[in-house]
Amino acid sequence: MQNSNEWENRYQQGQTGWDRGEASPNLKYWLERNHLKPCRILVPACGNGHEVLTLAEKGFDVVAIDIAPTAIENLGKALTIKHLSAELIQTDFFTWECERPFDAIYEQTSLCALNPNEWQRYENCLYNWLKPKGTLFAQFMQTKLANNPPFHCGVAEMADLFTTDRWHWSEEHKTEVIHSEGLHEKMYLLEKVI
Repeated sequence: MQNSNEWENRYQQGQTGWDRGEASPNLKYWLERNHLKPCRILVPACGNGHEVLTLAEKGFDVVAIDIAPTAIENLGKALTIKHLSAELIQTDFFTWECERPFDAIYEQTSLCALNPNEWQRYENCLYNWLKPKGTLFAQFMQTKLANNPPFHCGVAEMADLFTTDRWHWSEEHKTEVIHSEGLHEKMYLLEKVI
């Protein structure tokens, strides 16, 4: 179970160092190369939702989830200002019941924010939220941090988590996006195996 008060307090106090203030270059990369085309897409732990805004502008049917009410409120206001629409859900995604599976999931900040003892549970959510052959657009944070978020999502650990009997790993791996303080993300496309 996630700690909703902790994340809500971070948003209220402006302690959101992970927020670039714009959509990730990873999303732009996938859109520009047509890896990601308009579809029904989920953005878990959407935060202030810069990626949600970009996807909505591009004609995607976007569902965005966050546990922090302030994050959802901020995103709702931004959507209104830009005359865009997306379905916003304020909840703990571990307790959320997905009524209709997605064509794609954009995973950027959820996994590294979760304690590693919750990773298997989250992988199962991702698998169940996707349609057969659905695509997970994953960014694995490289931090070397083991005791607090953002947790290190080493590629070997990710291969053990996203096993080949459930996920097909694309050979596409073109870039690493630098974050603040030297942290970076490795990008992978994973397709749900039937």
